[in-house]
Amino acid sequence: MVIELPELLLNTFTFTSTELILVLILAVLLDLLFGEPPAALHPVVWIGKLIGFLKEKAPKSNQKLYGILMALTVIAFAVVIALTVVFIAHLEFMPLAAGILIQAFFLKVTFAIKCMVQPAREIKKILDKDIETARQELITYVSRDTSKLERHQIISAVTESISENYVDALLTPIFFYVIFGPLGLPAAYLFKAASTLDSMVGYKTEKYIRIGWFSAKSDDLLNWIPARLSPFFIAVGAAVSNLLRGDLEKFKPSEGLKRAFKEHKATPSPNSGWPMAAAAGALQVRFEKPNTYIIGDAYKNPELSDIPRVSILIIITSVLTGIIGCLAISAAWYAVSFL
Repeated sequence: MVIELPELLLNTFTFTSTELILVLILAVLLDLLFGEPPAALHPVVWIGKLIGFLKEKAPKSNQKLYGILMALTVIAFAVVIALTVVFIAHLEFMPLAAGILIQAFFLKVTFAIKCMVQPAREIKKILDKDIETARQELITYVSRDTSKLERHQIISAVTESISENYVDALLTPIFFYVIFGPLGLPAAYLFKAASTLDSMVGYKTEKYIRIGWFSAKSDDLLNWIPARLSPFFIAVGAAVSNLLRGDLEKFKPSEGLKRAFKEHKATPSPNSGWPMAAAAGALQVRFEKPNTYIIGDAYKNPELSDIPRVSILIIITSVLTGIIGCLAISAAWYAVSFL
């Protein structure tokens, strides 16, 4: 039997809520169990290589226009990857379990729970022994001059980075996956392409100020809603983390919310202040980037024990984000069934 193209496309994007939920659950489990796949199999690495190639070809004139076209090309490439995955996963001969596993793997690479906290653990171990080596290691982890940072400022940089990355590295891709339903995987890849572009060419330096303008603005726009939702997720995560913190100091969920709404404007970024202030309040610690911002000035300086505390907070919050995402998909399907 010959299937006409419109029918084939309709079949490709025919999902059930159960399938979407299973893909999300499995993606979170794959991340927690295995972390990042090898570079050769990592779609975000493929996207990064395309960005690297295109930025090397940038002309010396009309850089802003070139940056827009480059970003749109990269985003289109990422979306095509995701659409191809969805198409293959729904081929008539493809077993349902295999299709779910394929989609889960490709969704997993759009976020990184394990990868958010691993570098912090390494820096904590180094800081125990040698502050100068810790300063050097921190260079690849944060965008600031680390050469003269004091001990508490190094710890602050690590805890800030983990809390800030929660939005970009987890909440936003899951947010797009959930709200776009059958087109959730392509939507998550659209965001991941924009995020990768921002990380590679979105810097406010003379070299990238024009070519990366569109990429930086796109990333800010796509993270806008998730960033403002993040304090609520972090507050819930803090409440649950209190049950699992062991001997570590208790979290303050309400302080996280209070601090987020009072101090989210402290950072130059329109989005990063929300999760950072929420984490600072929940942890009851002072975040400081020298000569740039201070969040939670009345709190104590962070201590070494605050690195495992923020790691627990963000891991628990990330898992809860996946669970809440599954509940949102189920609720949306239930509501649609009455229309």
